[in-house]
Amino acid sequence: MATKKRPDGETLKNVRNIGIMAHIDAGKTTTTERILYYTGRSHRIGEVHEGQATMDWMAQEQERGITITSAATTVFWKDCKINIIDTPGHVDFTIEVERSLRVLDGSVAVFCSVSGVEPQSETVWRQADRYGVPRIAFVNKMDRTGADFFDAVATMRDKLHANAIPVHCPIGAENEFRGMVDLITMQAYVFDDESLGAKWEVEEIPADLVDKCREMRSALLDELATIDDTNENFMMKVLEDPNSLTADEINAVIRKGVCENKFNPVLCGSAFKNKGVQQLLDAVVAWMPSPIDRGAVKGIDLRSEEEIILEPSDDAPLAALAFKVMTDPYVGRLTFVRIYSGTLEKGMNLINTTKDSKERVSRLLEMHSNQRKER
Repeated sequence: MATKKRPDGETLKNVRNIGIMAHIDAGKTTTTERILYYTGRSHRIGEVHEGQATMDWMAQEQERGITITSAATTVFWKDCKINIIDTPGHVDFTIEVERSLRVLDGSVAVFCSVSGVEPQSETVWRQADRYGVPRIAFVNKMDRTGADFFDAVATMRDKLHANAIPVHCPIGAENEFRGMVDLITMQAYVFDDESLGAKWEVEEIPADLVDKCREMRSALLDELATIDDTNENFMMKVLEDPNSLTADEINAVIRKGVCENKFNPVLCGSAFKNKGVQQLLDAVVAWMPSPIDRGAVKGIDLRSEEEIILEPSDDAPLAALAFKVMTDPYVGRLTFVRIYSGTLEKGMNLINTTKDSKERVSRLLEMHSNQRKER
């Protein structure tokens, strides 16, 4: 989406519009807080249990330790601008998730490693199916007693009918959880606890996991070969010499599978213990679709009542969807907008198709939870 002129270096292909969704207590907001910290958006880690989470800004949210209303923010990671909507996990606020999923290009589904798929996980997953939202999965809380990464993945397949394939193999579990093996590069990431997860060592795969990781990597590559059956070179390498495949080649096929909603890569970590969040951000940048990848959307011309195609381009005529309205005690009514084509500028007169009336854009604000920045 675009508002006025984009900053130098920013392009539409480097934009990710994502949501973070989960059942309550899966660690969704804790994951979001770590994302804010590691991307430099926040200079301290806000803890949900202390009522200090940046994205849970309402008094009721801070008191109860749950997300009630969806909150938006923007972060930057590896040349990408990531617009994030943190959605509620409680079943009573499902409508907040619904209105958010409608405007997202992709989503991170957070699951508890102990509980796996829970009722609200199923609800939001079906909502994402309805809107065709690509998803990657993050199995969180690998440090918890009873953590079982492989059981959590199995519940995704059984209950959600998701094509959930691990791209990580955890190193340990519960209080022995140290990091993960990246099945694409076949490298182990072991985190330094004292640095709050900011540092990790790249090591050889632990000896007791080598066979398991080879087996998991083989399963991953076999699945990827079926996802992109037009890529004969990739298929031949999988069959004849899988070790010759580069990380770029594998990532390209994973991205294609995610963008086409054929594949749900599964990562693991512990947001509370500061493990795996940077790898999750890398996955969002590498595999989640940009607005260009999502392609054109269909609309109706108000005058001719004919169907029109809206191209995701800053230079196209403006078409946008107001997906949320809230009242701010300082600036009045705020309308959250997803831009599908064109550029939104201050002072523009827009047609409100619901009311069949014109409305003037008096101010443009970029939101960070309940904080506002003038555009």
